[in-house]
Amino acid sequence: MNSRKKLACASALVLAAMLPLAAPLHAQDFQGSGSEEAEADGAPRSGRSVRVDPYIEANTIANWQISPESDVLTYTQLAAGVDTSIQGRNNGLAASVRYERNFAHQSDGADSDSLSGIVRGYASVVPNVLTVEAGALANRTSVDGSGRSTIAPFAADDLTTQTYSVYAGPTLQTQAGPVEVSANYRIGYTRVEAPEIVTASGQAVDIFDDSVSHSANVRAGIAPGWAGLPVGVGVGAGYYQEDVSNLDQRVRDAYVRGDVTVPVSPTLAFVFGAGFEDVEVSSRDAVRDADGNPVIGSDGRYVTDETSPRVIAYEADGLIWDVGVMWRPSSRTQLQATFGHRYDSETFYGSFTWTPSSRSTFGIGVYDGIQGFGGRLNNALAALPTDFSVVRDPVTGDITGCVNSFDGSGCIDGVLGSVRSSVFRGRGVALSYTHQMGRTVAGIGAGYDRRRFIGAPGTPLALADGIVDESVYVSANLAGPLGRGNYSLNTYANWFESGAGALGDAFALGTSASYSEQVWRNLSARAAVALSMLDAEAAPDEVVTASALLGLRYDF
Repeated sequence: MNSRKKLACASALVLAAMLPLAAPLHAQDFQGSGSEEAEADGAPRSGRSVRVDPYIEANTIANWQISPESDVLTYTQLAAGVDTSIQGRNNGLAASVRYERNFAHQSDGADSDSLSGIVRGYASVVPNVLTVEAGALANRTSVDGSGRSTIAPFAADDLTTQTYSVYAGPTLQTQAGPVEVSANYRIGYTRVEAPEIVTASGQAVDIFDDSVSHSANVRAGIAPGWAGLPVGVGVGAGYYQEDVSNLDQRVRDAYVRGDVTVPVSPTLAFVFGAGFEDVEVSSRDAVRDADGNPVIGSDGRYVTDETSPRVIAYEADGLIWDVGVMWRPSSRTQLQATFGHRYDSETFYGSFTWTPSSRSTFGIGVYDGIQGFGGRLNNALAALPTDFSVVRDPVTGDITGCVNSFDGSGCIDGVLGSVRSSVFRGRGVALSYTHQMGRTVAGIGAGYDRRRFIGAPGTPLALADGIVDESVYVSANLAGPLGRGNYSLNTYANWFESGAGALGDAFALGTSASYSEQVWRNLSARAAVALSMLDAEAAPDEVVTASALLGLRYDF
């Protein structure tokens, strides 16, 4: 990736961080009355909080590969970034953006640079009626022959992938007499810049390139109790489309449905819904050479034959139905769980959040959908809270996969676990817990992600059709004051099982610790150590690496 492109991407992230953005659509509250605490401890949130913390760093890093061969490389690292939080009555924004450049001191080392960051926020155009929300992500990983994506410290540019994703859209909530009307629209774009990746047998791996996704939903409903009705009724419709550049893949999903809400108590209700849905996944074939083999372009992806007819990879249309429960005993606790029939099979999704106090929060999200890599990443971004702190590796500066927040859960590890280009049906669960003890903050994130890939017959994507990739991940972090400075501890573990049997499973483990102390005004000294291990069945030996950092940081 050239400097001009990286500057453009950095500018887009910073611009997104500075723009006022909008809140996601929330589920309708079926309670007729009840107090609403702004914070779980009963203290109402008021005023406006603004924090913008730009910084620069200069670090010296030693990277020791312990196995399979012993080797020590050293680097000089220069970095600049900004951490931002804006929380007001009608807007909210959280952002962490960082650019770094690593200069290798030895000839067998490799210079590298990366842009990483997460931005998420909202702004009210018309308070309580119209909001606009947006989010963005940039992250660096390494991809192997199975399509598995992992953190890649100090790898050369030609061995790493850079992922960018951004989305934005409005949300409307209004009232027309007794009818409550809600609608939202979201457009997203995702791109993965990667070198050509091949398996041990020399076969090219079809890595995701880029996609544009559109999502729109509208619903009109009457709450229980209107005109003596004991139930609430509603009707809604939705449309999703994602266009993936790899072989011109396309996902289209349209539905219309009605629902009935049956209150059982002021805090509990059951929801019954039914409707019609039409889903289609299609793609084109690749350009073929004289021997009939698909042609691979200079970017390592299959070259699309734009003149070839569109081939159906998956289609389902007909009746959909679901039954669900909504439970909200207080503003501290909320549960939504739904079971039903969709995509010609059973489906289950929902969420649970529990905030026992203003210093502690727990959240679980369960998902199921047919999308491409870009659409799934956009959804994960939209599910993040708008007030969080990003957890980074103290040596590499890479995002470890989860954020700490007291407003909800937020992990993206499972989304980045595989970057195959094929559309897939993704199911999984993600959970996170954040707790503050005085000035010390602890966070835990975990999840499971399962993807069954869909490929059109007669195209190169047919090789991935039916393959199932599964990943399990867990991460934990602890940070707080120590003596005159501050410390942080981070650890993560990832398990990945590829559906392509010959590629086998992989296990990655990493842990790190850092300490910083102010030495003069806004200048602080930093020290950090890290240890990582990767054990992949496709590789003859496990890779173990230890790193250490000494440096200075200046906060403006």
